[in-house]
Amino acid sequence: MACRGRRPEHGGPPELFYDQNEARKYMRNSRMIDVQTKMTGRALELLDLPDEKPCFLLDIGCGTGLSGDYLSDEGHYWVGIDISLAMLDAALDREAQGDLLLGDMGQGIPFKPGSFDGCISISAVQWLCNANKKSDIPAKRLYCFFSSLYSVLVRGARAVLQLYPENSEQLELITTQAIRAGFTGGVVVDYPNSAKAKKFYLCLFSGPSTFLPKGLNEIKEEEEAKESTFTSKRVPYRIARSGVVRKMKTREWVLEKKERRRRQGKEVRPDTQYTGHKRKPYF
Repeated sequence: MACRGRRPEHGGPPELFYDQNEARKYMRNSRMIDVQTKMTGRALELLDLPDEKPCFLLDIGCGTGLSGDYLSDEGHYWVGIDISLAMLDAALDREAQGDLLLGDMGQGIPFKPGSFDGCISISAVQWLCNANKKSDIPAKRLYCFFSSLYSVLVRGARAVLQLYPENSEQLELITTQAIRAGFTGGVVVDYPNSAKAKKFYLCLFSGPSTFLPKGLNEIKEEEEAKESTFTSKRVPYRIARSGVVRKMKTREWVLEKKERRRRQGKEVRPDTQYTGHKRKPYF
């Protein structure tokens, strides 16, 4: 579910809300890409992984694979799970480097115990607080998610889940179920005094208790102005393109991506004069 621009206040299940139109926005809009990248970087920082050691990570609500691209750039391997088929199709179109799985996190994480060195999630967990049908009980779905997440992590590993709680009661519900499942830790709040830049990160430990990281407090005015404004209203949206988007699919971008895959031991076609060359349509 990736970098979500809205809270789930509008109702409806996420797999219907994140349709093909939404997926296109996460592929083309430079602001969304920038916000997603920053939040993923912050989540990875809070994950506190060993230096210069590739890790195997889980991305909950991976969406179009924007977070996964950041993980790959940092030298890690990852598996993403998302409930939206449209978002996963977009990830495949983008040639996301991680393995992708269609699934509902509220029904548990379907991997063997101790599979992952860590977990990140960008704006997905709050969806479990919605009851979209009579059988959906938020507390039970949250507990099922956290208990299975606790199982698939290596003991001592962390999970950092960025989320947008609607209120303090919802945040308490989420943290209570996480602790009940066996996690320790708590909520890290970045920029608590900023209405636009404020971010919540649920930092969970699957081993002995450790010190909770401190939230960020200082933010420049120009950076705050770039942050997303979250609203329950669905407003008309005009797709914007900038340097971040224009860079994609260029020869330099393709060569860099191929070299990254070679370092990961993957089979890659040799570079030629036609690599990254934009082909004309044939009729």
